[in-house]
Amino acid sequence: MPALRVTLPRSVVSDVAPTWQGLREELGVRDAFPPDVLAEAEDAARSPRMPDLDRTDLPFVTIDPEGSRDLDQALAIERRSGGYRVHYAIADVAAFVRPDGPLDAEAHRRGVTLYAPDRNVPLHPDVLSAGAASLLADQIRPALLWSLDLDAHGELVATEVRRAQVRSRRQLAYPEVQQLLDTGRAGEELDLLREVGRLRQARAEERGAVHLPTPEQEVADGPDGRPCLVFRAQLPTEAWNAEISLLTGMAAARLMLDGGIGLLRTLPPPDPTEVDSVRRSALALDQPWPAAAPYAEVISALDPGVPEAAALLTFAARLLRGAAYTAFEGPPPEQALHSAVAAPYAHCTAPLRRLADRHVGEVCLALAGGSEVPEWARRSLPLLPAEMAGATRRAQALERAVVDLAEAVVLAPRAGETFDAVVVESGDKRGVVQLRDPAVRAPCEGADLPLGQPLRVRLAAVDIAARKVTFRPA
Repeated sequence: MPALRVTLPRSVVSDVAPTWQGLREELGVRDAFPPDVLAEAEDAARSPRMPDLDRTDLPFVTIDPEGSRDLDQALAIERRSGGYRVHYAIADVAAFVRPDGPLDAEAHRRGVTLYAPDRNVPLHPDVLSAGAASLLADQIRPALLWSLDLDAHGELVATEVRRAQVRSRRQLAYPEVQQLLDTGRAGEELDLLREVGRLRQARAEERGAVHLPTPEQEVADGPDGRPCLVFRAQLPTEAWNAEISLLTGMAAARLMLDGGIGLLRTLPPPDPTEVDSVRRSALALDQPWPAAAPYAEVISALDPGVPEAAALLTFAARLLRGAAYTAFEGPPPEQALHSAVAAPYAHCTAPLRRLADRHVGEVCLALAGGSEVPEWARRSLPLLPAEMAGATRRAQALERAVVDLAEAVVLAPRAGETFDAVVVESGDKRGVVQLRDPAVRAPCEGADLPLGQPLRVRLAAVDIAARKVTFRPA
């Protein structure tokens, strides 16, 4: 599921800081690292396992959100006869983490990096995740180097994975890259990112993949002085960069399926009742949804620059519920498809922030090189689906709490007011309504709410600290 980023005012973050710590404790989030883990990380940062292959000649750059320090990926693209070669360097976390050591055990307990308004809880200590293992500019780093050959239409025709030393030339942020491209000052490498990204988007559309550019939410001051909810649309550069990550994940899945061992990221088709719920939100927000149109076509066509469409994209992420990690050895799993990608797919490009990616990388290295999968990686594969499921639940709970807080902050000055809404879910004693303005989806108390019908509702109560809003029929 795409990550949902929410920006909150500093005053709000500081006012409710105790609630975040309480939520972390409730979810069993390990905040501080034990001393033995920190000690091992410090030692590993001083003496990582460096590969013999030197590819510091490749003109890698990193492209991430502004201010990022945990840089998992670096990119270099070149033309080749009949198409393109994409070089994608992924941070080699295994060069720092000793199997079955304290650092490895702690990563298995955490599973993922967690993001909250007050601070992040990283998967690995900062000395690695934002330091020695991160692909920071002008630093020689160990990496898993994926070399992916594409034809002139952007289809993958060959895959190579090796360990290599790499050096990023420059750390770039999405807005900076977008401006360089828009003004014709980007240079060939970034021009090729746009060219290849667009080709991969076209191939995804042909496969029937779902394009879900989850927008960033920001609580800002409105023209009337009251806080309002603003949606920032994903830049085209972000989508093109994401296509490179998706390409690599699909290449990894194919390697593992052909090799008879691995860990896939799978997703069954969405529950029709969930699709119906999102469709009702679309109609409430005046977003067209033709009766015969498949959900992938409708969602992929939404313009995130339109506030109502951006809000719907946020809600539509619920259609990706049911995603799982599926380990296998031998025949491929019965359900090997990721329905949103519309192809087999694996997580392998964010090992600094996601435990599973380190293991998938090791499996792919072995399969690509014709060697045995390391015993530690093979042994961990059956355990990872449950470990990653628990970590994902914690991450989603924190994410949902941030969204709830943002909506409570926006609605707090409007307690007692009435709003136009549509009932998108209905139960015995309560349901869910979709407001048009602000574009909030919230619980509503009341029996037998008219599903799919307009309803005038009153904001009965707001509790910012508890991140709760309560609506009732007006």
